[in-house]
Amino acid sequence: MKAAVTAEERTSEVISYDPATGEEVGRVAVTPVVAVVRSVSDGRRAFAKWKSTSFAERSRLVMAAREVLLAEMDEVASLISRESGKPVAEAFSMEIAPVLDLMQYFARNTEKMLRPAKIGIGIYGLMGRSSRIVYHPLGVVGIIPAWNYPFSIPLGEATMALMAGNTVVIKPSELTPMIGLKIGEIFEKASFPENTVQILSGEGATGAALVEAAPDKIMFTGSVATGKKIAAAAAKNLTSVVLELGGKDPMIVFADANLDLAAGAAVWGAFCNAGQSCSSVERLYVEESVAEELTRKIIEKTKQLKQGTGDQPDVSIGAMSSERQIKIVEDHVEDFRAAGAKIETGGQRNPTLEGLFYEPTVITGAHNEMRAMQEETFGPTLPIATFSTEEEAIRLANDSEFGLTASVWTGNRARGERVAQSIEAGSVCVNEVLYTHGIGQTPWGGFKNSGRGRTHGREGLMELVQPQHIHVNKLALMPDAWWMPYSATAVKTFRKMTTTFATGSLLKTIQLLPQLWKRIKELL
Repeated sequence: MKAAVTAEERTSEVISYDPATGEEVGRVAVTPVVAVVRSVSDGRRAFAKWKSTSFAERSRLVMAAREVLLAEMDEVASLISRESGKPVAEAFSMEIAPVLDLMQYFARNTEKMLRPAKIGIGIYGLMGRSSRIVYHPLGVVGIIPAWNYPFSIPLGEATMALMAGNTVVIKPSELTPMIGLKIGEIFEKASFPENTVQILSGEGATGAALVEAAPDKIMFTGSVATGKKIAAAAAKNLTSVVLELGGKDPMIVFADANLDLAAGAAVWGAFCNAGQSCSSVERLYVEESVAEELTRKIIEKTKQLKQGTGDQPDVSIGAMSSERQIKIVEDHVEDFRAAGAKIETGGQRNPTLEGLFYEPTVITGAHNEMRAMQEETFGPTLPIATFSTEEEAIRLANDSEFGLTASVWTGNRARGERVAQSIEAGSVCVNEVLYTHGIGQTPWGGFKNSGRGRTHGREGLMELVQPQHIHVNKLALMPDAWWMPYSATAVKTFRKMTTTFATGSLLKTIQLLPQLWKRIKELL
C-alpha cells in the first residue's frame, strides 16, 4: 500500500539499480513531506478502528499475507537479489524463510503473549486488593529499515506491530525502494484495511520527515550516526524509539573447539551477504595453539567460494550494495596492510567481474589497536587475532564501542556459557554464529552503541504496546488507614507499619492489626 501522492507532489524519483550489473531495477516517486505528514494522520485514523479488531482477525490477515508471500516467493527472492546484490540462496534462507516463520509465530501467539497478567501484590492481596496488567497498542509505528535486509526486517517488524494492534508506516532504504513497494503490495493483496500499512519512498529527508511527523514509535535499523540523529529528532516529540545500530562482532575460538565446524562458521559468519550484516563476524580471536590450523582451514574454505551475480545458484558471495560501502572496505583493508597485518587471500575488488564485487578477504596478524578492528567494516573481511587465556579473550572481545552479537566456540559447554555471560553483547551464541536474528521467538538488540531496545521475541513485542495497570479494591467497605485527616494515631499507625506491614511478613503484620483498627475507627 503506497502512500497516496498527488501529481503535483511528484517532485523527484528514487531510481533503484542492481549493484551486480548496474542495470536499473525500477524507479518510484519520492514521497514529499506533506504526504509523509498525511500518511501518519491517515495511519492514526486507521488505528482508531484497527486497534479494536480481534486477535483472531489480525491473525487471519497476517496468515493471508503469508500465503501471498508463499505464492510469490520466487519473484520476491529475485527482486531481493537484484536490488540488494545478495545471492538468491540468501534471499530465501536469510530473508524469506525467517520472516515466514516469524509471521506464523506471532499470528498464533501474540494474543497469548499479550493476555492480561495478574500481579502478585503480597499482603495487599489479603486485604481484598488485586492488580493486573493489560496491554494497549501504541498507535502509528514508523519503521525505517536498512538496505542490507530490506525485506525481512521491515516485514517482520510490521507483522509484530500489526498483531499488537498498531498501524504501520514504512520508509524503505533508497537503495531498495522496490522491495518496500513489494511489502506494501503483499499486505494489500491480503486485504488489510486501508492505511493500516503505508509505504513512503525517498532518501534520508523522507525518513527525517517521518520522524518529525511524530508517530507513536520509531523502529530504526542503520548506522550509529543516523541513529543518534533520529533519537535527537524523536526526543522533540517524546517519541519512543528502538534503535538497532552497528556491530563489530567477535568470534572466540578455543583450542578444544571443533575446528572444522569453527572454520565453516567463520567463513559463513564473515562473508554471507558479502559481510553486510550487523551481526557478521568482524573480529575472530583464536587461541594461539590452534591459530595456524584454524587459519589454514578458513583460507581453504574461503578459496572454494564462487563470487558472481546473485541469480546463479552456486554463487556464495554476491555484490556489495553501493560504491560507498565498497570504498569503506577498501579503506579498512588498506589500514590493515599499513598496520602490518597480512592479507592471506582476497584484499581487492574482483578483477574478473564488473560491478561492486569485493573478494572475500582473510587477514592475519590483526590486533585491537588497528583502526579497522574498531570501526564497523560491513564487508567481506575476516581479520584474525590470537589470545592465550580465557580472560584475555573476554577482554579483547569487549574492547569495542559495539555490543550486538558474539559467539564462543569450545568443546566445554560450561566454559562456553561462562564466557558468553561475560561478553558485553545483546546476543551471544555458543557453537553457533550470526543467524539468531532469523529466530523470531528470540529478542534482538544490542549493548553499548549497538542500539537501544529490542525487536523480535516477547521483549520486542513489549516495545510495541503500552502496559496499563488496573488495581481493584474488592472490599470497599471501610476507609483506608492512610487517608486524611492525619492525627497522632495516624502517625503511630504509620510508624508501626514500617516494622510490620512493610516487611512483607504476615506474622509481623498481624502485630499491626490492633493499631490499624484504632486508626480505621478514628476515620469512621
